[in-house]
Amino acid sequence: MRNKYAKTIIALIGSIIIIGIIILASVSTIYSQQKLGTPYHFLTRQVIYLLIGIFGAYIIYKIDLEKIKKYSLFLVLANIALLAAVFIPGIGWGSGGAKRWIILGPLQLQPTELLKLTFIIFAATWLAKAVESLKNKKNFITNFRHLAMCCIVFIVIAAILIKQPDISSFAVLFFIFSIMLFVSGIQLRYFLGIIILGLTILISIILRMPHTIKRIETFLNPTDDILGAGLQIHQAAIAIGSGGLFGLGLGMSKQKMGFLPETLSDTIFAIFAEETGFVGCIVLILLFIAFTWTGFNIAKKTKDKFSSIAAAGIVSWISIQAFINISAMLGIIPLTGIALPFISYGGSHLITELFAIGLLLNITKKS
Repeated sequence: MRNKYAKTIIALIGSIIIIGIIILASVSTIYSQQKLGTPYHFLTRQVIYLLIGIFGAYIIYKIDLEKIKKYSLFLVLANIALLAAVFIPGIGWGSGGAKRWIILGPLQLQPTELLKLTFIIFAATWLAKAVESLKNKKNFITNFRHLAMCCIVFIVIAAILIKQPDISSFAVLFFIFSIMLFVSGIQLRYFLGIIILGLTILISIILRMPHTIKRIETFLNPTDDILGAGLQIHQAAIAIGSGGLFGLGLGMSKQKMGFLPETLSDTIFAIFAEETGFVGCIVLILLFIAFTWTGFNIAKKTKDKFSSIAAAGIVSWISIQAFINISAMLGIIPLTGIALPFISYGGSHLITELFAIGLLLNITKKS
């Protein structure tokens, strides 16, 4: 793997993963001991997920991109079927009124995470076709079908996500699709039309969801209910503020002792900030920024339209989720429940993110 971009991506993601494993070891040991009687349950599982993800990434890196493009429609349709399966009694599982997981024996799968990758592959394939076909103005209706197909699949996905409901994932997917449309170079009128329609739908959905409205109200008035809806924001602020410049030291967090909810997943950045301080946060944020910069350079340099759009989609996905998670912990935006890529505990998102990195590394062979 001689490509300089590939080496840079591996170095950046490897550094982020190492940080993730270290902070998860700090956060999870006491919680795991209290809940399960062993200190290393969550850490061990995360390492297993990591190894599975790395193996899968290597396989995807080796696969011919033409084969991936060939099966793009099948992959996204199969994923949509999995996404819909969460509503089947005995298979689907949820909490807090949301159905987002599939339970198959000892396995627990969140289809939404895999969907982000399969949709990126599908959209990149069909948008690349759309860009070429829309250049031919002689047969507009026939040539428009590729763009229409992308929009139809996205609408179907959006409908299922809204039904679950999973508005955060819908919003992330919408922004990913928007960036992919822009990078594809599609005609401005189509781009603006799709974006305006999507934003209209997204805003109207948010205004109709009581849970989402409650999160926005809590964000605007975090001190109104610090023992209830505002607890997570309040305790995250205490954790981040306690970290100071250099942090309390690894393993020294106080907020992980049951004060801050969801420390293994959604709020793990706050614990990281508490233990490593402002300096640690800056290092992590710079790693994500460097990844974003490198990824978009890959998208820019590659001459193949599919590769360019797919690279932009992957980089957008990782970067948007990192921005959302960190911003929510810093109190810049409302809480969303979006995991911090490569760091938050969880198999579905970690494995899928590593698969995406495998595809991105595959694309670097064309840059």
